[in-house]
Amino acid sequence: MIGAALGLLTLAVWAYLLLARGGFWRADQTDAETPAAPPAWPAVTAVVPARNEADVIAHSLGSLLGQDYPGPFEIILVDDDSDDGTAAVATALAEAAGPRRLTVLRGQPLAAGWTGKLWAMSQGVAAAGEAPKYLWLTDADIAHDPDNLRRLVSRAEAGSLTLTSLMVDLHCETFAERLLIPAFVLFFQMVYPFRWVNRPNHRLAGAAGGCMLAQREALERAGGVAAIRAAMIDDCALAANLKRQGPIWLGLTRRARSLRPYASIGVIGQMIARSAYAQLDYSPLKLAGTVLGLALTYLAPPALALFGHGFARWAGLAAWAAMALAFQPMLRAYRRSPLWGIALPLIATLYGAFTLRSAIDVWRRRGGQWKGRAQALARSS
Repeated sequence: MIGAALGLLTLAVWAYLLLARGGFWRADQTDAETPAAPPAWPAVTAVVPARNEADVIAHSLGSLLGQDYPGPFEIILVDDDSDDGTAAVATALAEAAGPRRLTVLRGQPLAAGWTGKLWAMSQGVAAAGEAPKYLWLTDADIAHDPDNLRRLVSRAEAGSLTLTSLMVDLHCETFAERLLIPAFVLFFQMVYPFRWVNRPNHRLAGAAGGCMLAQREALERAGGVAAIRAAMIDDCALAANLKRQGPIWLGLTRRARSLRPYASIGVIGQMIARSAYAQLDYSPLKLAGTVLGLALTYLAPPALALFGHGFARWAGLAAWAAMALAFQPMLRAYRRSPLWGIALPLIATLYGAFTLRSAIDVWRRRGGQWKGRAQALARSS
């Protein structure tokens, strides 16, 4: 009796996810469509916060310098106290690029109450001044195709968007990456269904911090970067503020790629743990609910399929098949075998462990570790 009830519940959960959660699993919100060019090309300034990125900064800045954007375009890199030669590499590129194409700023010491990335970003935004219509906020470990900015601006202008964001193509070559990275994007879309984000009349807002084109005046009206200065999930916090100013858009892309490989499950776990507990508002109650929800959604179906009887077994098999089906579009997007869909219960278990680790790190006052800083402590500074 209990098994049958649990089977019905897992089936109901997956029916809701597949049919009523904004079609998150379809992975159909992309930048594949070519937007029409605007009548005039507005000025854009790219702002790149960088901390210890010497191994990739030449590649990422080179991709920015190689943009075929027809309008005025400048780049500002803010070196956030790097000690690996990031500034020297960037300065050499700036000298070779010519005047006013690339400016390298030495970041000021981290201010109390700010996360490091946002403090660096705020200095770049201030340096950009009032000249650009758009600020291209992009990470120092992202490489862009030459037409990426042109297409971003075309989409923003056509839709009068306050924020245009792309979930970049993440590195997915090692075993750990093949196991965990496609699911990372799937789970992100489950929390922030892109169709809902892109609907102006829907309250949900989300963004992907690796590539965001923000309308400067809208950002100012929303309180600037200072309004989210302590946010751990800064991209989605920015999206929430800017959606109050006008429509936003978020989609998948292959025109921007992460240059940062993840060599092991532990490294990916550290990346997830940096902000997982922040996503739950540092709430032990939400943490418990999340762990129980993961168990019901991902662990109960294979348990029922393998150890249940009668209806419970068939319900478990059906729910397991549903989750494997939901994973297929993302696996195709990352050019991975459809058989990885069967492993989603194991993958979700690992993500549950990363979330618990995130909470434990915060309780030990080591939460949000990024490049040697415990970012979560900014909330209480």
